[in-house]
Amino acid sequence: MSDELIDICDEQNKLLGNSQLKSVAHRDGLWHRAAHIWIYNSRGEILLQLRAKQKPLHPNQWDISAAGHVSAGEKVLTSGLREVSEEIGLKLEPGDLEFLMIKKNSTVFREIKNNEFYYVYLYKYDGTLDQLRLQEAEVQKVKFLSTKEIKRDLLNNPDKYVPHEGYWPLILDAVNERVVNKTEKNNYS
Repeated sequence: MSDELIDICDEQNKLLGNSQLKSVAHRDGLWHRAAHIWIYNSRGEILLQLRAKQKPLHPNQWDISAAGHVSAGEKVLTSGLREVSEEIGLKLEPGDLEFLMIKKNSTVFREIKNNEFYYVYLYKYDGTLDQLRLQEAEVQKVKFLSTKEIKRDLLNNPDKYVPHEGYWPLILDAVNERVVNKTEKNNYS
């Protein structure tokens, strides 16, 4: 895993015009940006990835479909598209992603102080898991789980998941809203 340059921002998400190595940002708790791509299907299931065993942050835990730091000078959307391609092998276009929100998050994991602004996107994918190509250095495996299964598992087995501090329910609700609303519209059309 390489130590990449990332742009630093303030606590209001304003870029400060300087870049640091990711390791320095995590050591010093510097604010930076990340792209999060949540993939769901028509059945209301979300694609989760099991993070690689050697990842410094939250190894061996279930997480976002694809995510990563925004490299220095890179646009957030470009970063998100790159991460999806690298981590799970999906080649997407900017118009394929639905922007959902920016979420401010601050966590400490071991010696890593991770202060990030998540740029959150959704993507509807009704393909199969065998169509995906996983990046071994990042992802052990992927699976689809229903929002109900994830919600129940988060309550019963929270250590299996990356603790995104109140973020999981926002995503589960957003996916449910898209799938349920679409199903209801189709039933009444």
